[in-house]
Amino acid sequence: MTYSSSLAMSRQRFSSRNQNTTTFKTKEQAIGPVSNTIMLIILACLLGLLYLTQVTKTNAFSYRINDLKEKQSSLQTEHDQLVVDSARLQSLERARSSEVANKLANATPSATIQN
Repeated sequence: MTYSSSLAMSRQRFSSRNQNTTTFKTKEQAIGPVSNTIMLIILACLLGLLYLTQVTKTNAFSYRINDLKEKQSSLQTEHDQLVVDSARLQSLERARSSEVANKLANATPSATIQN
């Protein structure tokens, strides 16, 4: 065995023939600080826009609810007034047609006072 063949044998332990012994590592792509900041600003703007759309929807619904509540209160007031008017009109009819009212004598004015 010669010197060159012994060197070849020792090299053969570590790598086989016709193979590249160097390895290439790929560098991982990372976002830089400027790009990261820009993306965070855009994300914050999108969240703000989402918040504003939800708030305007809520306000629109609250206006409609407020209008309906006002209409309900006005209708309730009108209903209460109609109940009072109905009771008043029914009480006059009952008083006129009652037994006690039929027994009463009509009073006619005898004279009027003039100034």
